[in-house]
Amino acid sequence: MASRVKRTTTKPTPEVGAPSAKGHLVGYARTSTVEQEAGLEAQERDLRAAGCTKLFCERVSSVAKRERLEAALEYVREGDMLVVTKPDRLARSTADLLAIVGRLEAKGVALLVLSMGGQAVDTSTPTGRLMLTMLGAVAEFERALMLERQREGIAKAKAEGAYKGRKPTARAKADQIRKLNSEGVGAAEIAKLLKIGRASVYRAFHADHKRKKETEPS
Repeated sequence: MASRVKRTTTKPTPEVGAPSAKGHLVGYARTSTVEQEAGLEAQERDLRAAGCTKLFCERVSSVAKRERLEAALEYVREGDMLVVTKPDRLARSTADLLAIVGRLEAKGVALLVLSMGGQAVDTSTPTGRLMLTMLGAVAEFERALMLERQREGIAKAKAEGAYKGRKPTARAKADQIRKLNSEGVGAAEIAKLLKIGRASVYRAFHADHKRKKETEPS
């Protein structure tokens, strides 16, 4: 008697960039104010080809507030996926990219970068999450290098007698405040002359008055 052959079914592997059953693909495109309009149009074309049904696009400088990005981050919901063509279209630094991913993850939203080093990166996949972990390590390394260079620069400047440290505060200028006040200069004028806040001048007055009372014989 012929043995029965058990039939098995294989579930299809989800495509990179495929949102959950209830989610949507939301695209974000950005160019700087000095880039040509064609650059933005090319991003829009790639995002639509990737299946994005909603796009947020803007031309904004590298330092200005990205209002359409904020709108996109507010718009996405749990199960959605934010899609960008390249990481530099979304973030201004590695730390900025990780911060944005953190905001998305808090809402249950994944990020898909269509081309990062020549390959797509989807944060909903193990490979994508590994890439983010590596980016986090790079960001920490960059920060450590920056702090080290800063410390070396300060040490060198101190050795050369060029390091001045922080600007003097109102407390450090107490003697000047006291001298000007004794000469009859008002608080507003003292603040203007010493380039400090008027409230700081009044605090110095109060501290001086309190100190005098404490030293007066009872």
